[in-house]
Amino acid sequence: MANPREHELDYPLGDALPAPGQVLDVQPGVRWVRMGLPFALDHINLWLLRDEIDGPDGEVQGWTLVDCGISSDATREAWEQVFANHLDGLPVLRVIVTHFHPDHMGLSAWLTEKWQCRLWISATDYNLARVASSSTVGMGGETAAAFFGSHGLTDPDSLAKIRGRASYYPSMVPSVPASYRRLMDGLEIDIGGHTWRCMVGYGHAPEHISLFCQTLGVLISGDMLLPRISTNVSVVDVEPEADPLTLYLDSLARLLPLPQDTLVLPSHGKPFRGLHARVDQLQEHHRERLDEVMAACSAKPCHAAELLELLFKRKLDLHQTTFAMGESVAHLNALWRAQKLKRHLDADGVYRFSR
Repeated sequence: MANPREHELDYPLGDALPAPGQVLDVQPGVRWVRMGLPFALDHINLWLLRDEIDGPDGEVQGWTLVDCGISSDATREAWEQVFANHLDGLPVLRVIVTHFHPDHMGLSAWLTEKWQCRLWISATDYNLARVASSSTVGMGGETAAAFFGSHGLTDPDSLAKIRGRASYYPSMVPSVPASYRRLMDGLEIDIGGHTWRCMVGYGHAPEHISLFCQTLGVLISGDMLLPRISTNVSVVDVEPEADPLTLYLDSLARLLPLPQDTLVLPSHGKPFRGLHARVDQLQEHHRERLDEVMAACSAKPCHAAELLELLFKRKLDLHQTTFAMGESVAHLNALWRAQKLKRHLDADGVYRFSR
């Protein structure tokens, strides 16, 4: 949902946006790229960091890319424009991916092959991307339909469409690089003479990596901290009893020691300042949703599908419904795992939660 307290945030670049194939400078040696997506969330922000690394013949000047966009002709064409016009004639030296989701991972194989460079990513997300690129995880297919059905989504047309989405992830991430370099929490990377510290986040992806540079005062937050919308936090079929919401809220709290004036570079929306305020807004948002779910399940046993209208005050298309179902189960599982709700598998094969 849109952020009702967005006025508490500061957008230092105003309404400026880079056009596809163009860049905007946000800090010295940090450039903003924006690519289109075929969803209601219609864009992803990608980042260019001025860099130099040790090569066989000494220091090599170039760029590090952070995140890739989905695999599509339009995204490849936009990247080609960036390469031709905005790299100052220098090569790409490495590709960092914050997490395995298709808008971040999609063109990783194409980019690393084109520039003969290495992918850097967490081990968990790398290996899940390899699995998902050959069989969709959590987004579609028979097991996803069965999982959503067990939480009350029984509309035959919706379930048929979910079964038909078995190629959802591979269509946007057709291949994954055969090798990678592992990112872990606390790891420090020298990029262009600046130290960037890896900060792990859980709940949105298995092992999401954000990057913080103290000297530049910049956090590349990936999807962990977005200014206008709340990050999707979902339970999926491969881990049906998971509690990603508690993991996500704990991860947000670990961002609070960062300086208040940190410039946050999110994957969706515009660069902003107000990190502490945004963490507070997101924590309040989920507290309110948890209270609403608790009240509903106290009045009568509820399943995830019937809570969608409570949690999402707008009409959802099928793509949004799959994410919304995952979020609804996440709120129920958080309360269930905290022993505030009980879970029952009823005779119709649907899980219902009650006080």
